[in-house]
Amino acid sequence: MDGATLQREDTVAPRRVPRPRDVLELLKPVTWFPPMWAFMCGVVSSGVPLSERWGFLIAGMMLAGPLVCGNSQAINDWFDRHVDAINEPQRPIPSGRIPGRWGLGIALAGTLLSLVVATLINPWVLAATVLGLFLAWIYSAPPIRAKANGWWGPGVCAAAYEGLTWFTGAAVMVGGLPDTRILGVLALYAAGAHGIMVLNDFKAVDGDRVSGVRSLPVLLGERRAALVACWTMAIPQLVVAGLLASWGAVFPAALVALSVAIQFLLMQRLLGNPAKEAPRYNATGTTLYVLGMLVAAIGLRGLAS
Repeated sequence: MDGATLQREDTVAPRRVPRPRDVLELLKPVTWFPPMWAFMCGVVSSGVPLSERWGFLIAGMMLAGPLVCGNSQAINDWFDRHVDAINEPQRPIPSGRIPGRWGLGIALAGTLLSLVVATLINPWVLAATVLGLFLAWIYSAPPIRAKANGWWGPGVCAAAYEGLTWFTGAAVMVGGLPDTRILGVLALYAAGAHGIMVLNDFKAVDGDRVSGVRSLPVLLGERRAALVACWTMAIPQLVVAGLLASWGAVFPAALVALSVAIQFLLMQRLLGNPAKEAPRYNATGTTLYVLGMLVAAIGLRGLAS
């Protein structure tokens, strides 16, 4: 039996029990990298030697990536299953490869497992996990469904993917509440990540407009939305550079400022044709943004030592 026949059977005939590979596809491993990167920034910024807390480090990485982030993907696909049945019928739920209410069951099981793991780490990690899971549910689930709002949706994603995971990484390592300087920097990078999430909306402008999703490119138009995204990303990074310099981490501050300067140059091309250039900017300017996160984390680590 060839691959095309198997694909047709997967699409047409719903299964009773999903296969592991279909569950993994539902959890979208490719999306785990951003929160795991932010988690590692939190680990680095804590200043605690890795050798002292290896077990907690591994548990925290699992929590940030496969558990909380993977679970958020399952939640999103379950509540988007009717839209996906029209736009992307090959996905695990609309294709029947994740049959019946298995999608919801996986989301609920992932939520419970995430809470159990967070409880075993420490109370601050549990608090961050509870908030992250809450954001994951309100992002996709009615009646709130924050993803339908161009202002709130990107903010919810940014807080969960960048801010809370950075906090979790630092809290895992210090065994409690991180230093206020760490909290300030992670909050700024989480605020800036709102702009990154807005750029992700450019790939679905036509579909969002038809389906009633009020993304910023739909609400403001593409150029104005791109301007908002650019300033939202740039300003927090400049504040981070200023704070690092004021704390004595001059070299990391200079590197962050240089990164922003290069991003400004790349933004000029983005603003010329936001819909076309957004993917290119995500591969260049956004990469500089997340590298700046690591530089800032290294600067914070130096202050802690």
